[in-house]
Amino acid sequence: MLQITNVVSDRGSKYAVSGGPVADRKEVDAFLKVLKKERKFAKATHNTWAVLLSDGTPLKGDDGESGAGMVILRMLEREGLKDHIVVVTRWYGGVKLGGDRFRRVQDCVRAYLEERAG
Repeated sequence: MLQITNVVSDRGSKYAVSGGPVADRKEVDAFLKVLKKERKFAKATHNTWAVLLSDGTPLKGDDGESGAGMVILRMLEREGLKDHIVVVTRWYGGVKLGGDRFRRVQDCVRAYLEERAG
């Protein structure tokens, strides 16, 4: 599992990104379970995620952050990254970010893809 904490902060909200290889929905659920075993991720406001399986099946979860899973999924599609889950975690800081929340999700996914590429 590749994990980057404190990717970005915006008006009190803090973001992290995690990811790793998965082959099917069962592995997605297992990945999320392992991530949430760490108390700070279990207590996060949102753990939004997406994966594009090798057969072309898109899977995503918004975890209350409406539309965020689709933002991650689109970035994975553009990158051509399959069988790899990316999870963006947000700890809400008390101020609504409006449309900026999607920019923060993009920032996290971009940081993850750059780190993964080495």
